[in-house]
Amino acid sequence: MTKGDPLSQIEFFMTPGYGPKMRANLHYNQALRIGDRVEISGQGGWDDNLRFPADLEDEIVRAFDNVERTLATAGASWGDVVSVNSYHVPTAADTIGDEHTRVMVEQFRKRMGDRAPIWTQIGVPALGAPGMRVEIRVTAVLGANA
Repeated sequence: MTKGDPLSQIEFFMTPGYGPKMRANLHYNQALRIGDRVEISGQGGWDDNLRFPADLEDEIVRAFDNVERTLATAGASWGDVVSVNSYHVPTAADTIGDEHTRVMVEQFRKRMGDRAPIWTQIGVPALGAPGMRVEIRVTAVLGANA
């Protein structure tokens, strides 16, 4: 890369705990920062050993926690989030399911207060790990909550 090359301004980050495992095993980073913009990869409701809770609500809350941890590695927080894409394995035949939506909205209100991001909620047949039911990907702009 040469000086002034836009790629030279990209910083990549790994979430402490599970991030190095993801980097070694699946060859990707958890977040990147370009100037005041932070993008994160989809975060699931796993623990540091990549295990999922049995309860769907616990999994969604843990996914929000993992988004928070990942944002922090790049100097951001939920207060900087402007866009959310969430991916859900549906619990109902013709919809994602009320429990998914209820917990997502509760977590938005808890973590972002009156600020509301743009949000796309997508139902999918499967996610990247066995037993995974939710994945959350966000974009943050530093200072968006100022």
